[in-house]
Amino acid sequence: MSKTHRYEAEIVWTGNQGTGTSSYKAYSRDHVIRAAGKPDIAGSSDPAFRGDPARYNPEDMLVASLSACHMLWYLHLCAANKIVVQEYRDPAIGVMIETADGSGHFESVTLRPRITIAAGGDVELAKRLHEEAHAKCFIANSVNFPVRHEAEITVAA
Repeated sequence: MSKTHRYEAEIVWTGNQGTGTSSYKAYSRDHVIRAAGKPDIAGSSDPAFRGDPARYNPEDMLVASLSACHMLWYLHLCAANKIVVQEYRDPAIGVMIETADGSGHFESVTLRPRITIAAGGDVELAKRLHEEAHAKCFIANSVNFPVRHEAEITVAA
């Protein structure tokens, strides 16, 4: 039996500097990402496309979404398998190719979780659970490029 989940977000462009999109350089790429009941997220485009480097861009958000989805599944699987995760961080990397016509696509994302598990935890099982987390991640299942993972697991002293 499958379930349908619905997600809503609103994007509000805040970059009209008085003349709208009268020219490529006349407007800011700034925008706000909103979802009911949640804090706003300041967005822009990648600085390579005249965006504000202090704001999140869609490419950042895609990589972060893949990383967060994997982490949440992984934590669930570890809890279900009696592996106590004490720390988790993921300096994930996405690679996007910009084509000659100005369009582009992601070539890959590599998740690089750095995990600490409690003493006595099964390191081999902790490693294998990344495969299952990957297979269950809703976001990874929705993209058309490879999502790899290079996990490092350490055991707490």
